[in-house]
Amino acid sequence: MILSGKVIKTNYFKWICITTGCIFPVLLLAQKPSVVGRERISINDNWRFMRYQGDPDTLIYDEWPAIADRNDNKVADTKASESGVTVSSARSLKKWILPTANDFIKDPAARHLRPKGNPGENFPFVQNDFNDTNWEPVTLPHDWAIKGPFYKEADAVVGGGMGRLPVQGVAWYRRKINIPAADKGKSIYLDIDGAMSYAMVWINGKLAGGWPYGYNSFRIDLTPYVRPGGNNQLAIRLDNPPNSSRWYPGAGIYRNVWLVKINPVHLAHWGSFIKTKNSTAAAATVDLALNIANKSTKPEQIEVRTDVFLQNDLFRPAGSKIVSFPISVVTVNARANVVTHNEVSIKNPSLWEPLPKQKNSMYVAVTRLFQKGKLIDTYETPFGIRSVNFDPEKGLIVNGKAIRIQGVNQHHDLGALGAAFNTRAAERQLELLKDMGCNAIRFAHNPPAPELLALTDRMGFLVIDEVFDCWEKGKTPLDFHLIFKDWHEADIRSFIRRDRNHPSVIAWSFGNEVGEQYTGAAGAAVAKKLYSIVKDEDSTRPATASMNYAKPDMPFPEVMDLLSLNYQGEGIRDAPAYAHLKGIKTSPLYPAFHKKFPEKMIFSSETASALSTRGTYIFPVTNAISAPVSDSAGGDPENGFVSAYDLYTAQFGASPDKVFAAQDHNPYVAGEFVWSGWDYLGEPTPYYSARSSYSGIIDLAGFKKDGFYLYQARWRPELPMVHLLPHWTWSGHEGQTIPVHVFTSGDEAELFLNGRSLGRKKKGPFEYRLRWDNVTYQPGTLKVIAYKNGKQWATETIRTAGAAAKLTLKADRVRIHADDNDLCFITVTILDKNGDLVADAQNKIHFEISGPGAIVATDNGNPADLEAFPSKVRKALSGQALAIVKGNRKGTITIKASADGLTTSEIKILAQ
Repeated sequence: MILSGKVIKTNYFKWICITTGCIFPVLLLAQKPSVVGRERISINDNWRFMRYQGDPDTLIYDEWPAIADRNDNKVADTKASESGVTVSSARSLKKWILPTANDFIKDPAARHLRPKGNPGENFPFVQNDFNDTNWEPVTLPHDWAIKGPFYKEADAVVGGGMGRLPVQGVAWYRRKINIPAADKGKSIYLDIDGAMSYAMVWINGKLAGGWPYGYNSFRIDLTPYVRPGGNNQLAIRLDNPPNSSRWYPGAGIYRNVWLVKINPVHLAHWGSFIKTKNSTAAAATVDLALNIANKSTKPEQIEVRTDVFLQNDLFRPAGSKIVSFPISVVTVNARANVVTHNEVSIKNPSLWEPLPKQKNSMYVAVTRLFQKGKLIDTYETPFGIRSVNFDPEKGLIVNGKAIRIQGVNQHHDLGALGAAFNTRAAERQLELLKDMGCNAIRFAHNPPAPELLALTDRMGFLVIDEVFDCWEKGKTPLDFHLIFKDWHEADIRSFIRRDRNHPSVIAWSFGNEVGEQYTGAAGAAVAKKLYSIVKDEDSTRPATASMNYAKPDMPFPEVMDLLSLNYQGEGIRDAPAYAHLKGIKTSPLYPAFHKKFPEKMIFSSETASALSTRGTYIFPVTNAISAPVSDSAGGDPENGFVSAYDLYTAQFGASPDKVFAAQDHNPYVAGEFVWSGWDYLGEPTPYYSARSSYSGIIDLAGFKKDGFYLYQARWRPELPMVHLLPHWTWSGHEGQTIPVHVFTSGDEAELFLNGRSLGRKKKGPFEYRLRWDNVTYQPGTLKVIAYKNGKQWATETIRTAGAAAKLTLKADRVRIHADDNDLCFITVTILDKNGDLVADAQNKIHFEISGPGAIVATDNGNPADLEAFPSKVRKALSGQALAIVKGNRKGTITIKASADGLTTSEIKILAQ
C-alpha cells in the first residue's frame, strides 16, 4: 500500500510516502509499491530561496504594532502582559489567508469568505517566468538562520533570547511542480509540516492560502489554480518577526513538504480517528471514525471497507488481516463531508507498552473507498491499543500498571542543525534520554514534527502534546497573542486531528504559563473556551494547561482535567538561598492542590531548571541543596559558565535534589518533566550574551552533563552505576578544598584519594547524592566504590591528567546512508599520553573531510561559544567537541581532526 513518489532516507529506514496523512519510517525496500487513488510525493528538493537583506516587499499578512521594549533578558516566569493588536490595513492579505482555516472552524457562520481579487498577482516572484537562477538552491527541511553568523553585540536585533541568529526577516521559496495531464479532475494539495512563519502560498500567480502559526502543519488546496499538463509555479512567502519568541524559533520551511493527488471523493485531511476502549490483554474494542470528503459537484454513493493488520518492522501492514470493520455504504453530498462510525473487537490484542518495558506493538487500519465498484482511495491509519488512566493517588496507570512519569521537556531545535527537522538527529536525542531512564516527553511549547511522534510511538515514550505558549496575553511583543483571536480554534483542531492516533500521546496541553492565570474568572473563561475545543476534538484524553502561578483557590485550575504544575510543587523562591530575589514566591503546593482537587491527578510539567555548563566547576560550592546562580555564586560571567554541580538554578527553579524530595514527600504526585532534557537554542539564562540554554541534562552537542547521572541513579535504580564529580585535574589548586560529590543508584559509597579512604557514607532519608565537601586536592587517583544493601554495586576511578597529547575520534555509527540526509555524530576527545581525558582542555580543533560526504556542523556544547555552527574549526569544551557528518554518495568518508601540538586522529565512515 505504499505509493509511488520520492523517498526521503534516514539511518535505519527511509521516510516514504504512505497513505496516512502522516509520515512513518519504512526500512529500505528494493522497490516502491503503489496504491490506487492517492499519491503523496515528497517535494523537498529543487527549491530556490531568497531572503531580503534590506527592506522587504509589501505583501504583508497584517500590520504589526510598534515594539516599545526589545529587551529579551527577562526571567522566564515574568508575568505575561503583552496585549498589542494587529492593525489591518489596505495592504493586509489576512482576509485571503483566513479561509484556509475553514475546515477547522466548527460553526459555519464563523467561517471566512474569500474576498474577490488576487493580491500579489503582479508581483514578480509569483510569476511562472520569473528568473530565480540567482537565488540560493536549497533542499527542505531548511532553516535559513542556523548557519549564522551569530550577533555578538549587546543590543543585537536578535538577542540571546532568540538565539542570536538571523531568524528575522522576510524570505521567499520557489519551486516548479509537474502536474501531468492525467491528473486533470483530481484534487491537488500542498501539505506543509512546518514553516516559520506567516506562510502565504501562491500557485501560478494565484494566492491559494496560508497559515500564520509557524509550528502547526497545514494543507493548501491547489486544485482551483493548477494547470494539468505541465509545470506549475509554487511561490511561498515567509515573515519571521523579531521579538516574536522566547526561544530560538528557527526560520524557513523547516519541516517536510508534500504534494498530494487524490480523487475528488477521498478521506479528508487527517480524516481518521481510532479510539480503543475496554482494552485488556483479553480483548479490546476499536472505534473508527472516518471523515469522507466529496469535492465534486454531485452527490456520490461510497462503499467503505477497513481491515486491520499488525504493523511490522518495515512499518507496513503485516501478514493476514486480523479483523475487518463492518462495511459501510454512505452518500456524500456535493461539496460536503460525511463522518462514519464503526467499531470492532480484537481478541488477545498486542498492547502498546511504554518504557521501560517498551512493547510497542502497532496496528494499521487500511481503509479503502469504492465508487461504483471502483477503488478510488486507500488510506492507512497506524494506531496502538493501550489503556491509560489518571489516578489521583496512584498516578499514571498504563494497561493496569502504575508507571512513574520520568520525563523531560524538549524544544524543537536540534542544536547545531537548528530547527530543520532531521530524523536521525531526533532519534539520537531520544536514545540518550532513554539511556538516562527517561520515559516521557513534553513537547514545549508547540506541536512537534510528525516524524518525531512516529519515533515516540516506536521507542515507547509517553508524550504530553502541547500547542500554545500564550493566549490573549503575550510574552513577547510580536508572538502568537497577536493572532490568537483569529486562529486559536483552527490551530487547536488541526493540531489534535494530526496527532490523535499516536498511542504515545497521553494528554493534550493547550497552554503553558499563560498570562490568563493572573486574571481570575476572566482568564478561567478563556481556558474553558479552549478546553471545550480540545474535548470536542478528542474526549478520550485529558486536557490541561501548565500553571506556574494559579493557586488551588483560583478558578483557573478548576478547568483542567489534570493538575499540570510548573515549579509550584517544590516551591518557587521559597528556600533561604532565594529569599533576596524578586518575583513569584510560592511555598510547596502539592499538598494544597491535592486537598482542593482530590479527584485530579497531579504531575509536574516543569521541574528543576538547574543550570550548568558541562565539565566546568566553580568554587566555593554552596552548602545548600539548592541555590540560585549569580555572578558571585555558581556563575562565571567572564566565560559565561555555570558550575556543573547541579545545585545552581534559575531564579524560579530548584535543584534535582529538592525536586526529588518534594515528590517523595508527596507520593501521589505522578512524576515530573524536567526543564530541560537537552540544552536548546535561545533563552540562555543567566547569561544573555550567550546563544543557548544552560538548563539541559544533556548539552547542545549531545554530551552528558554530570546531572545526567543524578537522574539516571534515580530513574534506573536497577542499573549498577556510580559517578564522581568534579574531574581531578586541578593544577594550581594543590592544598585547596575541592568538594567531591557522588551520584549512584546504590545506597552508600566509600571514597578513596590515592588509596586512602576518605570515609564511607550512606544516603539518609530524602538524600540523593553523597557529598565529601572538604576534600583537600592533591593530584593522583580518585576512586569511589558504591554499595547497595551492603554489597558492592559499582565503582569509578578518575585520574589527574597530564598535558594534552592527542586526539581521539568516536562515531555514533560507522555506516550511514549516502542520501544527503542521514547523519553521523563524531565525538572528538582530548587525551594525555596515558589516554586519560584532559578535562580542562580547550584546544582549537581543525576538522577536515575527504570522500563523498560533508561536515554539516560542529559544536562543543558551550552556550557562550559564538563561532558559527558550519565552521570546521571549533574550540573544545572540557576536552570534547563534536562534528556532524552526512554522506552524499556511496563510498568511504574520512574525517580528520587536528590541533596544534597534538597527535592527529582520523576515522572512516562508510556511506552506502
